[in-house]
Amino acid sequence: MKELGEYLKQTRLSNGVSITEACEDLEFSTSHLENIESGNVKAFKDVYELKESIRVYAKYLGLNADKVMDEFNNFLFQHTSRISLDDILAAQKKKEELEAEHKKVKSPYTKEYKEKINLWPVVYVIVGVIVLFVIVYIIINSINRTPRRIDELKSVIGDEIVYEYTY
Repeated sequence: MKELGEYLKQTRLSNGVSITEACEDLEFSTSHLENIESGNVKAFKDVYELKESIRVYAKYLGLNADKVMDEFNNFLFQHTSRISLDDILAAQKKKEELEAEHKKVKSPYTKEYKEKINLWPVVYVIVGVIVLFVIVYIIINSINRTPRRIDELKSVIGDEIVYEYTY
């Protein structure tokens, strides 16, 4: 990043633009632009903000912004892809410890069992209540049933009721 910052600074100076003039035109603070030119990436909290600032600054200086962005992306790739061997070995050791912990033999006395819920008693109670309601309904209907009104027919026809069947 220092090389890219130095390149941007040299381009600004060759164009005859002072740092205060560039800051006023771009509405950047002086420290913001100085950090870009010095390659101080740690001064920026957000990489995307830094990337956009470099793009705007490159366009302001009349440079090919795509080429400058490619250079910055290469820096980011090299900067973020460096993982030390110690970090790799520590991660591998942690993974092995986790696997060993899962392979430990557990005693039946310390093993936690999940309690199984038996739903059959609940089903039996519900079915029993439904059957009970059906029986009570049948009994109440048979008690409250009104007898047939055959008395009225006897007075009209007589004592003898004749059923006629037609085929």
